Amino acid sequence: MPFSQGGFNKAFFRKVNVQNIPTYMLVVALALFDEKGRLLLQQRLPEKHHGGMWEFPGGKVESLENPRMALVREIAEELALTLDPRQLEPSFFAEEGADPAIVLNLYTSRQRVGEPRGLEGQEWGWFDPAEAKELPLAPMDRKLLSRFAGFGAR
Repeated sequence: MPFSQGGFNKAFFRKVNVQNIPTYMLVVALALFDEKGRLLLQQRLPEKHHGGMWEFPGGKVESLENPRMALVREIAEELALTLDPRQLEPSFFAEEGADPAIVLNLYTSRQRVGEPRGLEGQEWGWFDPAEAKELPLAPMDRKLLSRFAGFGAR
């Protein structure tokens, strides 16, 4: 009996109702290096998840939004910086198991964008990778930072 005909195969091709409930939240972040090889990091506001910890700047990808353009939007909203999306390089990702799970895609760039301003009241700073390792980093950001051994210095 051919595969496309009834019998045994019908049990495997029955209609299943699947709810449209996201199983993960996509988040994007930026590892922006300056001309000295330092990373731009920002401190999470106290009332947020992982409040007071340092992180790569970024945020949630909205429905129907391209991740690269979501990062451009988030950086403009948080730090008043205008990024060239063509100069964003997808680099690493990390996951944090929650409900829903968070998947963080990290982009790197060396573009010159001027001086950030914490538009949401957050602190920010430029840190060499060794200094950044000493900061209280959010868990996924710490994992991502560990993958940069020697990346900033050129």
